[in-house]
Amino acid sequence: MATAAIARSYLFVPANRPERFAKANASGADAVILDLEDAVSDEDKDRARGLLEAYLAGGGAGMVRINATQTQWFEHDLCLCGEAGVTGVVLPKAESAADVALVAKHLRPGVKVLPLIETARGMANVNEVAGAPGVDRLVFGTVDFRTEMGIEGDDQELLFFRSMLVLASRVARIAAPVDGVTLAIADVDEIRNATERGRRLGFGAKLCIHPAQVAEVNGAYRPTEAQLAWAARVVEQARSGPGAFQLDGEMIDAPVIARAVSLLERAGRAPA
Repeated sequence: MATAAIARSYLFVPANRPERFAKANASGADAVILDLEDAVSDEDKDRARGLLEAYLAGGGAGMVRINATQTQWFEHDLCLCGEAGVTGVVLPKAESAADVALVAKHLRPGVKVLPLIETARGMANVNEVAGAPGVDRLVFGTVDFRTEMGIEGDDQELLFFRSMLVLASRVARIAAPVDGVTLAIADVDEIRNATERGRRLGFGAKLCIHPAQVAEVNGAYRPTEAQLAWAARVVEQARSGPGAFQLDGEMIDAPVIARAVSLLERAGRAPA
């Protein structure tokens, strides 16, 4: 039986720019995040929330990034999150299971929280956050994290911390985490390299800040047809008998079979 493919791309769109909502939805992104936080100035927070409320009331849908629990806008944002059309909530500066619980209890059944790990305390408590009830997957807020930590660079400088998110996600048995944004919008090579790096490290998706980034992100996180064909053959042969076997000169055992199943799940083709 096929399953729904896991999201690979999450595209931000400012909640105070409703004229951009349709373009975001048509971008090919697996999920659109209607942003009440960083993309909206302090002076425009209330207006943005009102515009988003009207969009949802009119039948619109999407994920919502609210403002952090420590801010003056959090309570009002939270009231909006129980509305029909809200498909998930991105929680900035998540630092504890209690932060997640504050949000999760206000959501409709099936709607989950995506905690943004973007502070030193959040990173130190990443296992607690990952294991909190109601968490869908972790998101790495690389820009804010680098700023707080005084880290210059988004490559090897963040290798240890990216791996922490991947490990915490696996231990908590949640989906692979979402990597942070790439600020260069028009540099195709940079977005491609950043996305492929995240995939190699064990991430399962990436944040996008412009529709032009979506295709590269989706392509990098989509298993190739050759990989899917290999995975299908592995799973089919594994059904015929337990234990290890050879396929195309390669030894196939339980970890390899698990990798084949994972590839099929990522493409929404999980075996029955």
